[in-house]
Amino acid sequence: MPTGSGSSRHDPAAPRVTTIELGDVQITRVMEFSDTTPMTTDVFFPNSKPEEWERHAAVLDPHHWDATTDLTRAATQTWVLRSEGRTILIDTGAGNGKYRPLQPIWSYMDTDYLANLAAAGVSPEDVDIVVNTHLHDDHVGWNTRLEGRDWVPTFPNATYLMPHRDFEYWKPENLHNTKFGRGNQNVYEDSIDPVIEAGLVTTWDESHAIDANLRLELAPGHTPGASIIHLESAGERAIFAGDLLHGAIQVHEPHINSCFEEDEDGARASRARMFAHAADHRALVLPAHLPGHGAFELRRRPGGYEVAAWAPFSRT
Repeated sequence: MPTGSGSSRHDPAAPRVTTIELGDVQITRVMEFSDTTPMTTDVFFPNSKPEEWERHAAVLDPHHWDATTDLTRAATQTWVLRSEGRTILIDTGAGNGKYRPLQPIWSYMDTDYLANLAAAGVSPEDVDIVVNTHLHDDHVGWNTRLEGRDWVPTFPNATYLMPHRDFEYWKPENLHNTKFGRGNQNVYEDSIDPVIEAGLVTTWDESHAIDANLRLELAPGHTPGASIIHLESAGERAIFAGDLLHGAIQVHEPHINSCFEEDEDGARASRARMFAHAADHRALVLPAHLPGHGAFELRRRPGGYEVAAWAPFSRT
């Protein structure tokens, strides 16, 4: 288990833990949003059953699911990595001031995200690499910010790494052929095109080595270009899982998909491969949307997996 600064116990008097170290890599959790969603379990996870949630209530309620209202809980967060002298952001949330006609939860947001980054010691000019695990609206929003009437790159000195398959799939002319469709409306115009025009985008396919500690790998299903990041350093391992899972229920019931999968079978297959690797290598799993402690180790149990330990991050 990685070590963190401070205590992870649910004690208001204890220092909050936002940073841990794995080998030679420092990982800091920067929050954009964490709260109850407007979606009940049957909406967010439409093929789940009430008894599955009740079976795992001790793990899920209250930090991942409100059993009283049946509302799900989710976070939108950026993982800030410091590796080989560079500052790397994994996913950039939903962004401020962006119009999302079919995604009201992300529309015209006004959060303290940049202040939260600053509190973590990161100014926009310091960022060397931005990784968008896929190109959904809630993973690319802070790629840009509004300057006057124009969307400009938030991180002007960074290389933005984007999966080539998503780069093509989510072009505006293709939205009518996708399941998510207008849920991703305006994303290219306000969060992708401005960084392309600034010459900051590098696309990749199949796999891409970021440095000696970090490697991108395609994990399609949620979207055609959905990806994960493997961390291996000094014998420690982690997987930044993006949207291979949206909730802790999926650790215990990995057949459950969210309502946002472009390829249902592909999402299950990629999740199964990732879980097997994580369990076999004791890799910490850091999804994009998990509230509470935000990350976990898992272990095999008869018929599947279970949470073996939560990360030492303080709960949200």
